[in-house]
Amino acid sequence: MSLKDYLKSKVFAVQVFVALLIVFVLGYLFMHWLTFTTDHGNEITVPNLAKMTEEQVEETVDDLDLDYVLLDSVDFNPAFPKHTVVEQDPMPGAKVKKNRKIYIKINSSGFTMVRIPNLIQKTYRQAVPTLKSLGLEPGEITYKPDLAKDMVLEMYCNGKKLNPGDKIFKSSKIDLVLGDGNEGFVEPTDSLSTETPPNEQ
Repeated sequence: MSLKDYLKSKVFAVQVFVALLIVFVLGYLFMHWLTFTTDHGNEITVPNLAKMTEEQVEETVDDLDLDYVLLDSVDFNPAFPKHTVVEQDPMPGAKVKKNRKIYIKINSSGFTMVRIPNLIQKTYRQAVPTLKSLGLEPGEITYKPDLAKDMVLEMYCNGKKLNPGDKIFKSSKIDLVLGDGNEGFVEPTDSLSTETPPNEQ
C-alpha cells in the first residue's frame, strides 16, 4: 500500500482518532492532578482589615487559615482610629492560598510634632516643598506691601504667628504672608518744617 493510499485508509483515520483520544485523556488526568496538588479551587478571599486593631486582625486571619505580618506604623491618619490597620497587602478581595501572609501597617497613636523651618525671606516656591517634606500643608496666602514679591514675610497657624523653631503637629496648615512686590507709599504731608534763623545779635 502506498503512503498516499495509507493516509486515505480507515486504518489511518482510526489511529489518528485513538491518538487524539489518548492525548485528551492524558490532558484531563493531568489537569485533575494539578488541581489536586495545588489545591486549586480552594482559594481564600482576603478580608478587609482596615480600621481593625492588631488583635482583631489576628483573630480574623486565624479563622481563615491565613497569617499576617506587621510591617510598621505610619504617620497618624485622622481618617483611621489609633493603632488600627491603615494599609494591607494583598488588597481586600484578592484570592490567595491557605497560610498566605497578609502584610499590614498600623496607624500611629497621634500626630507627631515638627519644628517650623525658617521660611522667612524664602520664595513661595521654595517654602511649599519644604513644608510638605515635613508633613505640613500650605494654607491660606495673604499679601502685604513689600518690594520682595512672593517672598515669605510671616507664618501663622490657626491665627497664631509662628517663629522658626516653634513646634506644631504634623499635617497642620501653615498660612503664609507674602510680599506683593509693591512697597507701601506714604503720601507726603503739606506741613513742611521750616527752621527760623537765629536772631541776629
